[in-house]
Amino acid sequence: MEDKKKQITYEELKNLEDELSELKNNRRKEIAEKIKEAREQGDLSENAEYDAAKDEQRDIESRIAELEDILKHVEVIDESNLDTESVFIGCTVHFVDMESKKEFTYKISSSTGANILAGKISVESPIGSKLIGSKVGQVITVDAPNGRYSYKILDFKRDKNK
Repeated sequence: MEDKKKQITYEELKNLEDELSELKNNRRKEIAEKIKEAREQGDLSENAEYDAAKDEQRDIESRIAELEDILKHVEVIDESNLDTESVFIGCTVHFVDMESKKEFTYKISSSTGANILAGKISVESPIGSKLIGSKVGQVITVDAPNGRYSYKILDFKRDKNK
């Protein structure tokens, strides 16, 4: 398997590092205290609080391992060196479906930061990959699992909060 680095923005890196720090420094301590309290209740074989705390501990440790692995394989892009006339990772893009005339606004994110419900699409998604490098006024064609769509780039902006 190719060990390719995933590109992320400084903002995404900070979010991942903050989550990792929270899990390691706060959540681990909280769950250790829950386990201690559950143990003090006696018989662990029928202790639902103990079982729940151990499950939560497993979930936290799993997420910590996942975040550490993600952080080992990322490359932070230097947005100051990117072409300001083209869409790139970290930009918020406003575009219109050429057929339905429905307008969309999404932030282009790494796959680790993507969350469609929060308005963030992955740079690796069919539309995200086509938006990268596009310019205002350009029409892009996206082959999606449910058909082919054309979108016109209306505007994009780069986040200033690094």
